[in-house]
Amino acid sequence: MLLSTARLTLRRFRAGDAVALAAYRSDPGVARYQSWDAPVAVEQARALIASSQTRGPLTPGWFQYAIDLEGVLIGDIGVNLHANLMQAEIGFTLAPRYQGHGYATEAVGRVLEHLFEDEGLHRVSAECDARNLRSARLLERLGFRREGLRRAHTWSKGEWTDDLLYGLLAEEWRRPPSTA
Repeated sequence: MLLSTARLTLRRFRAGDAVALAAYRSDPGVARYQSWDAPVAVEQARALIASSQTRGPLTPGWFQYAIDLEGVLIGDIGVNLHANLMQAEIGFTLAPRYQGHGYATEAVGRVLEHLFEDEGLHRVSAECDARNLRSARLLERLGFRREGLRRAHTWSKGEWTDDLLYGLLAEEWRRPPSTA
């Protein structure tokens, strides 16, 4: 275990997670706004898990946290730590069956807490497809500010898509959003 919440454990991936990882990443609704194409073969999931074993959460580059609910892999959170160790980018994926129960908000919130309060990061950023309203709302719920819109910026799955850009500074973490 690396991090925990009241309901979840955020841990390293294990070899036994490959089937579950491939299953939720193969769901067309999950893959729709992501960089990969569905279906994701179990062999691809095994390769992702194997590559994640070579780095730690405080090593610059991408690290994937497995989101575990009572021994079941329900999703993952990627953290791309900058070489300066003061900023990071995050991304998250949750199996459809577990969406709408607050698990993603809980897990991403715990990772942010760790990054800001334990590791002293200055800034965390995220981006998402502008059509991915659920992810945008999650980021905003956690205090991220929408910093920009890149129109027709990403060629994805045969079409140009808009990207929403979000940022959260350490000084804004846990401060209620302004109503002004």
